[in-house]
Formats: sequence, C-alpha cells, structure tokens
Amino acid sequence: RRLLPGHYPSSAGNESNRIHERSKHSQASIMPPRAEDHIASSGGGMRRSDSEASFVSVPEDGPVKDYRDYRVRKSSLIGMVNWTHVIGTYLPILLTMGVFVLVGLVIWQVVIDIVDKAGDANVQFSLDTVVLVFTAIKDLLLRVVDQILHIRKEALFSPAVETTAVVLVVMAWFLRMDNPIYLLSFATFKAPDSWKVSQPQIVEMMRRQGCFTEDSIGFMERLLERSGTGQSTAWPPGIVQCLEDGKTTDRSMNASRKEAETVIFDIVENALRKANVKPKEIDVLVINCSLFSPTPSLCAMVISKFGLRGDVLSYNLSGMGCGASLISVDLAKNLLQRRRSGGKALVVSTEIITPNLYHGNERGFLLQNTLFRCGGAAMVLSNNWSDGRRAWYKLLHTVRVQGTTEDAYNCVYETEDKDGERGVRLSKEIVKVAGKCMEKNMTMIGPYVLPLSEQFKVVISLIGRFATKSLKKMLGGGAANEKMAEKIPNIRPYVPDFKRGIDHFCIHAGGRAVIDGIEKNMKLELFHTEPSRMALLNYGNTSSSSIWYELEYIQEHQKTNPLKKGHRIMQVAFGSGFKCTSGVWLKL
Repeated sequence: RRLLPGHYPSSAGNESNRIHERSKHSQASIMPPRAEDHIASSGGGMRRSDSEASFVSVPEDGPVKDYRDYRVRKSSLIGMVNWTHVIGTYLPILLTMGVFVLVGLVIWQVVIDIVDKAGDANVQFSLDTVVLVFTAIKDLLLRVVDQILHIRKEALFSPAVETTAVVLVVMAWFLRMDNPIYLLSFATFKAPDSWKVSQPQIVEMMRRQGCFTEDSIGFMERLLERSGTGQSTAWPPGIVQCLEDGKTTDRSMNASRKEAETVIFDIVENALRKANVKPKEIDVLVINCSLFSPTPSLCAMVISKFGLRGDVLSYNLSGMGCGASLISVDLAKNLLQRRRSGGKALVVSTEIITPNLYHGNERGFLLQNTLFRCGGAAMVLSNNWSDGRRAWYKLLHTVRVQGTTEDAYNCVYETEDKDGERGVRLSKEIVKVAGKCMEKNMTMIGPYVLPLSEQFKVVISLIGRFATKSLKKMLGGGAANEKMAEKIPNIRPYVPDFKRGIDHFCIHAGGRAVIDGIEKNMKLELFHTEPSRMALLNYGNTSSSSIWYELEYIQEHQKTNPLKKGHRIMQVAFGSGFKCTSGVWLKL
C-alpha cells in the first residue's frame, strides 16, 4: 500500500510523547504507520508498505525541515573530502588510458626515427613497414634493458615518453597503496507468502505452543503492539505450521537446516547474479549467524551447493549478535587487502529462528519471541580496481567498539531460565551499555566523517570543560572561593551534528525504542530514521541483516531523501558482548 503525502493513518494515541507533541503542529502523524493502523486501513490484508510520503520533521520552535536543509556549501566540504578516495575512484581509468598513451608515444618515436632514416624515400604503410616498426620497438626495449644493466647515461627515449612512464609508475604506486574495497551488489531475503503472519497469528502461534501462561501471552501481545513491526512479517515454516489443525511446531535440526538453506541459497544466488560474478571467482566466504551453528558449518553448506573453489577462505562467525554483519565485512576487507592481487569476497548475514523459540515464562526472555523475524542478506565485495567502474558503493571506514565490563557481557546472554528453558535474556542495563558503546564508536569515527567546522566545535567544547573544571579545583577551599566556583557555568559536552557529514543513516532496526533513542541522541530528522522504521515495519528485527534491508529501502524506495552519486551512508548496529559497529559507504 502506497501512502500518499498528507494521508497518514493517525496514531497519536499510541506513539511516544515526543512524536505526539510534534503531531500537534503538523495536524497529522508524521511517523510511519503503526502495525495496527496498517491492518485497519488495509482491511486486514498482509501487504507490505512502501513510502512516497514526505517524512519531514516539525520542530516545536522552527520551520519544517527536509534533506535540503542539510546541504553544506562546497567551500565548507573541501576540508572533509578524502582525496585518496576521490582520486582513487578515477585513477584506474586514468592508469589504463596512460598505458595506451605510453605505448602510442613509443610507437610514434619509432616511426619518426624510421622516417628520418629513410630520408627522401617514401615510406608506405604495408606489412613490411609494420614488421619493421615492431622490430625497431623490440630492439629499443632490448637497449633499455641493456642500459639499465650497464647503467649507461645516454637517453634512449624522448622526454615525453620518460615523463609519461614516471607518471604511470607514481599512479600505480598510489593505486596500490589505496587498496579500495567495493560493494559490487547485495541481496536481501524476501520470504514467500506462506511464511508471512500477522500479529494476531503470532499470538495464536505462541498460544498453541502450550507452554505459556495467559499472563505471558498478554505480555507478548502488548510487546507486539508497541514493537513497530507490521502485519506481514516472516516466521519459519517449522513454527508457522502449528497454525494448521493437527500440526505441531517442528524445531528439529532438519527444520532448522531447511530454513537456513531457503534463506541463504536465495540471497547468495541473487547477489552473485546482480554482481555478474561466478561462484568460482569467490576467494573469501564469511557467514555470520549468531544462534545456529551446525556441523558441517553453514560455509560448507554454501560451498557444496554453489561449487566454490576448494581453496576458498571460509569463516563461520557465531555468537556475535545483531552487529555481526559489519564485523563480517571488516573481516572480508582485511582478508582481501592481504592478497597480492585483487580478489572477491562473499559475505552472508542471517539468523535462524526455528530452534531458538523460547518456551518459558520469564519476561526477560520473552522479547525474542515477539521481535525477531526471518531474514538475511548477502554481499559481494571486491578489491580489484577494475571493478570500481561497476561497483555500487565503496567502503570508506569501519569501526568496532567492544564493551569490557561485566554489565556489557551479561546484558544479552543466552542461558536457561529457572525451569531449564533455553533462551536469550535481555537485562535492564542494555540501554545504558548500548549508549556508552555508541558514544565511543561515534567518537572514533567522527574525525573521519565530520567536517572541520563540527570537529572545531567539539575541540572548543572539550577545552572549555577542562578549563572550567580546573578553575573550580583551583578555587576549592574557603567559603568565598566556593561561592565564586558556584558562579562558574557548567559547559555541556557538544554533540556533533553527523547530519553535516552523512547523508543517510541505516540504524539497526532493533525495535522502535532503539530507533527513537538514537534519533533523539544524534538529533536526526524523521526522514533520516525512515529507512529503519520501514524495515522494522515490513520485516521486523532480522538481526544482523536489518541494516541491508534499510540500505535497500534507501536505494529503491525512499523519496524524502533520494540517494545520489557521492552520498555517504552510515550503518550502525549493536551486538551481544556488548559491541557497537559502524560503517560508512560512498555511493558510486
């Protein structure tokens, strides 16, 4: 269902107070449709939503904003341009052209020498002339080798040829040092209709497990209503089949493998097809799946199915949670850049739901039953400079921050409850831990993506805070000094405006509260978080692959902040451990 501008279903009674206050000024809700609104307005259907609406922000004390308000003057952008990436984008083409120019100059020099030696005799184009030219070139190259070996001082080439050769050597060295990583294609899993269920059907599936109390059923129902997920999200067939009379949930290893094969084979095939890459060309294979790690591994399953080479470097990552996709990309990047020649990597991110349905009644474990859905994404990467012409994106930066405290380790923890039922427990400390990890991550990646004006404000803020704290310490002691110290203002830390350096944001769709919190802390507009909200609505929390559903939405559907060549996209995700990962891509 396409939502036309100005025709949003009202959801003021269910949205947060912040959005509710904004809606008073806009006279209509500016958030993506809530799940209950979607089913009500579509007659109970199970169609997904695209958006052509104007997701704009209506601040309480200012005019309406859209993506045009965050355009920065070209003169201000000079300081934040990474010239290595700019030059490196066109360097492969210039190097290829330069090689042809060099060969042409050498041939031209040889032809001129032949004409000068012929004197008044006419030199006509014939097979004998062509043979004569190539023989002269061969003799010239032999003389060059002889000159190098004996260190002769005579000049065999003209200044133009020598200058061109030097420039090409410098360009080749520059290209070798850059070693870029390109995203040739990616594909996300689109579940068949038989996998899709509505929220009432999810509640019914939970009831048919025969293990949940009515209190737990009601709690999960309330979680679903507030989750931001829609009425057409995917669950694996082994669980969905319990809706049919006479069938029970199948959580067996065979059912789990069937889900994994359906998801992974589909996205790998589509990603390779989009990139026009054959399986035999893959040099590195990385698959991340946090809670399902069978033997043989998922990597072995893909290698066997698609016939990858026997010397492919394969890695299977597990237990790393929803932030594992960018970790896999970073691993593939490091492996590719260690190769002497260019190569290609296949990265697969997914989560298997079938064996991981929690069957207990402790509330700390029940969230996983209401938020996570089937999904997956496959990406084809390359560090071959010749692939830059057909690549979709170029990887600029990846940053990972790992929490080291006990709270960080325990806030997302797989264990058994008091009755012995296995599940993933989410602690109440997760919001505080995630905030600290993200703050460190943004601090690390900020210097690479923020314009100098924003970095200058951060430095001034740090200096001011240090100066005021030092002054208060100096005035410590004595009633008079204490009164003077109280008059010194407290300088709040400056939060840099990432919107000045990043055009699009792919925030992990971990839930509506996660998106709301990041939107508030980073002072993002609603069109910045629209991809995350729409991915959550249409697909639910697909774990590590959610950021790729969001990038797909930006690339193919978003009208309020259209993707253009040269735009920079930031992906941010969180994972167990606790970790925060981020990556920045350049649209080619």
